Amino acid sequence: MPSKTNSKQKQPRVFLPKIEGRNNFIGVVVSKYNEAVTSKLLAGTLETLQAHHVDPENIDVVWVPGAFELPLMASRMLQAEEYNALICLGAVIRGETTHDQHINRAVSIALMNAGLLNSRPVAFGLLTCDTLEQALNRAGGSHGNKGAECALSALQMISLLDEFPLPDMPDIFNSMDDEV
Repeated sequence: MPSKTNSKQKQPRVFLPKIEGRNNFIGVVVSKYNEAVTSKLLAGTLETLQAHHVDPENIDVVWVPGAFELPLMASRMLQAEEYNALICLGAVIRGETTHDQHINRAVSIALMNAGLLNSRPVAFGLLTCDTLEQALNRAGGSHGNKGAECALSALQMISLLDEFPLPDMPDIFNSMDDEV
């Protein structure tokens, strides 16, 4: 029950994302498979990043053979510690078998884990569609551009994570050398 004697109620702290790209380094991993779709996703990503002041020289684009290779490249790029965020783009279109479901599940879980393990945003721009038409509609067509959405999401998550810096951790491996 609210206190009647205290007229000033305490308020929660609220953190809202900002969309600002200055001084950020962004890695973009793109699947060459279904390039007619992924090239449009990439165009939306790059346009959006540059519209929000990310210097083109601070954007690295890496093409991988297919969607299944996105997590490995993302993980390696995150380990390099050069990027504030990664954006992963691909398009898996359903075929006659359930192969697409296995790829989609594996890639989505692996990308989520890469971001969690490295404590940096990994924007999920993998289209999982029934038809090529659906994919094109989500790559700049009637349903917008998922690449552009991922760019905005990455910039917003960078700003939010900046509000919650990680504590400095002791370098236990160097301290162990001193004791030997």
